[in-house]
Amino acid sequence: MGLRYEFDPVSKMLLFRFEGPLTDELLEESLQTSQKHWNATDPKMSIVDFSSVTEVALSAEYLRQLANREPVGDVTELPRVFVAPSTIMYGLSRMFQILAEHTRPRLQVVHTLDEAFSALGVQHSPHFEPLE
Repeated sequence: MGLRYEFDPVSKMLLFRFEGPLTDELLEESLQTSQKHWNATDPKMSIVDFSSVTEVALSAEYLRQLANREPVGDVTELPRVFVAPSTIMYGLSRMFQILAEHTRPRLQVVHTLDEAFSALGVQHSPHFEPLE
């Protein structure tokens, strides 16, 4: 499985959907392809959706390193929301949010996709199109 990218051209929202096991390696690989999709779509906001993650195998050390790295896209100006419905993903996402506050000041963590749309001020139902 891995990671799917989708884009809503009306709201200019980029959606990253992680699926299956979530590992340090998958996150690392995603950084390369995420930058490509960010550049291609020029989004005004983004959502990272962990709803379909089935297993979490992330190290705290990797999350600390990732929090200090340059983020994908301009997240200092554009809002980004993590959707983390499970207790473990919500906790890890909040830990990352705290660690990355200086590099990702507009990051929010919520439990559902509807909460993410609300947090981003999206008034319509987005129509996401898959990206290659």
